[in-house]
Amino acid sequence: MGSSGINAEYMGSSGINAEYMGSFSKTGKAEEFLASIGLGDELDRIQKKVSRPGKGKMRNRRFKQKRGPLIIYDSDENIVRAFRNLKGVDLCQVGRLNLLQLAPGGHLGRLCIWTQAAFEKLNSIYGDGDSFSKEKKGYRLPRSLMTNSDLTRIINSDEIQSVLNPAKPHTKLGIRKKKNPLTNLDEMRRLNPYRNQQIRNEILGKRKRTSKTDKNVRKAQKARIFKEISA
Repeated sequence: MGSSGINAEYMGSSGINAEYMGSFSKTGKAEEFLASIGLGDELDRIQKKVSRPGKGKMRNRRFKQKRGPLIIYDSDENIVRAFRNLKGVDLCQVGRLNLLQLAPGGHLGRLCIWTQAAFEKLNSIYGDGDSFSKEKKGYRLPRSLMTNSDLTRIINSDEIQSVLNPAKPHTKLGIRKKKNPLTNLDEMRRLNPYRNQQIRNEILGKRKRTSKTDKNVRKAQKARIFKEISA
């Protein structure tokens, strides 16, 4: 907080007193309060509103507004009424926090101003690392299952290496060369196991046709010889 130039005069150990923020009845008072804690330059930065390039102007988003601090409260107490007219300043009840408000556009590190009551209510809403939430049934904050995240050190430790199987020699499998099944009989037999039977049927059919042709030739020869003798 100190390196950012923010004055912690009105801040307690957990945040700002909601009653103090609720005492502002005018927007000007709220603006003076933000300037007093070192957010004057931030307010000047978020006042700029520029026109959006492209066709987004025709889709109900003509202007681009910079995001400023997010004020998180538990009970309203006129906080919304005092801060709602400040450009870029958003307000949210602690029970309705969402990621779009905490990290708009996916950019982490938004400045959040907490009231003390809202900050103290976080444990009852989300629970701490050991206990469950009091307001969400069965909810507990995600916890790491590993106490030591140094995987390289764990894998290479003597306890792990002593129970592992020895490394096997790496044999590189050769790449099978593609062959043309129309010109390679072994490849055709691999793709079509019925190819042997097809070849056999073709050979038998050819023999049958050949034998029938030979029989007709012999019959014609006998007829010609008989005709010559008879003449």
